[in-house]
Amino acid sequence: MTQRESAATSDGRKVDAASKRVGAEGGHQVDIAVPVASTSSPAFDEAAMIGEQLTHHTPNSGEDRPRVSASYIWLLVLATFGSIVALVGPIGYSLSVLIARIAPENQEFLGYVTGVGALVVVLAGPLVGILSDRTRSRLGRRRPWLIGLTLVGLVGLLIVSVSPNVWIALLGWAVTQFGFGIAALQVTSSMGDRLPQSQRGKVGGLTGVATMVGSIAGVALASAFATSNLLIFLVPGLVGAIFILLFAVFIKEPDLRNAAAAAKVTLGSLLAGYGYNVKKYKDFSWNWLGRFLFNFGVTLSSTFTTFFFAAKLGLPVTQIGGVVAIAGLLGIVSTVGGAALSGFLSDRLKRRKSFILLAGVLFTVGAVIASIAPDLPVLLVGLGVLQFGLGIFSAVDQALFLDVLPEQDTQAGRFVAINQFSTSIPQFAAPLVAPVFLLIGAGSGAKNYGLLYLIAGGFALIGGLVILLRVKSVR
Repeated sequence: MTQRESAATSDGRKVDAASKRVGAEGGHQVDIAVPVASTSSPAFDEAAMIGEQLTHHTPNSGEDRPRVSASYIWLLVLATFGSIVALVGPIGYSLSVLIARIAPENQEFLGYVTGVGALVVVLAGPLVGILSDRTRSRLGRRRPWLIGLTLVGLVGLLIVSVSPNVWIALLGWAVTQFGFGIAALQVTSSMGDRLPQSQRGKVGGLTGVATMVGSIAGVALASAFATSNLLIFLVPGLVGAIFILLFAVFIKEPDLRNAAAAAKVTLGSLLAGYGYNVKKYKDFSWNWLGRFLFNFGVTLSSTFTTFFFAAKLGLPVTQIGGVVAIAGLLGIVSTVGGAALSGFLSDRLKRRKSFILLAGVLFTVGAVIASIAPDLPVLLVGLGVLQFGLGIFSAVDQALFLDVLPEQDTQAGRFVAINQFSTSIPQFAAPLVAPVFLLIGAGSGAKNYGLLYLIAGGFALIGGLVILLRVKSVR
């Protein structure tokens, strides 16, 4: 969108924008487009008033937003990596070891613990998103929340690490998810605030790599401390916290203490922020549904990966840390290749949806191979194909989501949190539903992990088809 040029989006919304220079990050000036046309929207008025607090005005050369600097991108990538390490390390390994220790006869409790933690993000994400959109501080909108939430996440991991029973573990993991899970949303909100369309595929590829490598690194890091009930949780958390705080400290936001006061927050306005007009933002809605289905499949498979390996290899979970770590390291090649290549090509070809469908197909093929694998080598091949598809999805999905994100100038935090429902609801629901699938066709005392992986692949494929067929504004 050029300076003061009206453009209609695919949803029929019209936006007039001017470029406002709002601060410096990493030694470079940052421009954020804020609306300047007449409107009665309270959110619009708020953004326009903030814009009046900022003095410089620069054309943005045909971009919907000015290009961001390399320092912003790399600190963003590290923050994404950190949030994933802190969360997926425990989900992928530490919590399994904990449940095996405190509830050895009830492995399904793992699903309840992770599910409740995800529910916390579902319930609290939009609330924090709305409040961060309206935050007026010397550090800007996102940075105060990033710092505070990261510290809360560390406290949660400390609680989990000393849990004597499932109830305390559930409480600790809920606190952890509130901290690190919503801190990750604030990082994504910053992307919505700043990234121009021409950089979304590239940055999506890099953050996709960070997500996949962070998942693998988190599990590998946790498994390296499998003999310590404390370090198996705190080491991934501390590594994650360092990278998130680096982003919060070095990526500057404008001082908003003298900006116009935000509209008064009421219970009604907070509750209204949890929903939106589905018909008005059709592409956002269809993309949300596709992401939901794909992420449901991902969560079904990833939550029980450790138990799946143990069942395939006939070993207790406490003895497969090395195998899990090796599988994770081998998967790095697949995930990095899938995410980096697809993100770059997505920007060059100006296509997103075909990559999403390819991701669904590869994920499904990999799940089928893994489910019927007779030995470890075939199992690793299946997981490699699955991870390659997941890498493609992680990169291009991020770019596609930003392409259809509504109200980016004024309510990015809110809509990022609503979009996160498509990830956090599956993280809550899939583990609760998974025990039903595990019992289908299983013998006495056994769990049908092979069937679970087949069902996971089916959900991912359907999700890719929904996005391909129903999202209209993006190629």
